[in-house]
Amino acid sequence: MIADIQAFIDRFNQLGYIVEEELATVLLLMLKLEKPLLLEGPPGVGKTEAAHIIASYLETDLIRLQCYEGLDVNTAIYEWNYQKQLLSIKINENSALSATEKEAHIFGEDFLLKRPLLQAITRTDKAPVLLIDEIDRADEEFEAFLLELLSDFQISIPEMGTIKATHKPIVLLTSNRTRELSDALKRRCLYHWIEYPEFEKEINILRKKYPSISSDIAEMLVKYVHALRELKLQKTPGIAETLDWAHSLIALHSDTFTAEYIEKTIGCVLKSESDIQLLKSRGIENLLEDVNT
Repeated sequence: MIADIQAFIDRFNQLGYIVEEELATVLLLMLKLEKPLLLEGPPGVGKTEAAHIIASYLETDLIRLQCYEGLDVNTAIYEWNYQKQLLSIKINENSALSATEKEAHIFGEDFLLKRPLLQAITRTDKAPVLLIDEIDRADEEFEAFLLELLSDFQISIPEMGTIKATHKPIVLLTSNRTRELSDALKRRCLYHWIEYPEFEKEINILRKKYPSISSDIAEMLVKYVHALRELKLQKTPGIAETLDWAHSLIALHSDTFTAEYIEKTIGCVLKSESDIQLLKSRGIENLLEDVNT
């Protein structure tokens, strides 16, 4: 293993994020090549958390753009402060400024409301980490807005021209793959798929987060979550649900992981009535017996 990658893994482990060599390599390349990284995978496997850890690793700020259907340039990049512009027009209506000068004034930076993407490229102190979260939830048209940023780390504003990044942000995009992303966007990014973790990795994550939990309970809980992932659920539980379930044990001061406890706290890990009923029809205790054999 390359020494830089091992040091990377060790530092991430100190920060509380357990990462395997393959993901560590692509994260390191993201930093060294200064290229955006697209992380895809099912919900709850740690894609968003990777951006938080990178920001902690670099000791810089995290700027997050949460994507959704209908996301537009005004929310993601910039918009003008119309009230402030109107006030300035009123104040300067009798001034000696020409119409061109008045227009240039109200379309200056003082009247610009910076949204996450513009905030990320105009930071003057230190390059931030820019997290574009769940890009697959945004419309295909919105991806076109991103291409200039992802290629050249710049944004064009019609009234002001092109604004280039003072410091190139570290860009990390996540996707749950609810739709296929465009080839144009993918070409501009490094890529990595994050799958549900293997048993040992998930145990390590759980123990890192909650070191007080007993080894036996931790193993039973993770085995049960892995068994749940084999069922045909509407929403398969991720690492986040595993950690929530473990946290419930600690919060309720429980030292057992029984069928009765599972039934009372199943809302920590299954998030729909149909999934809960599917588990009950399968048999909560039957599944517990299976994972313990």
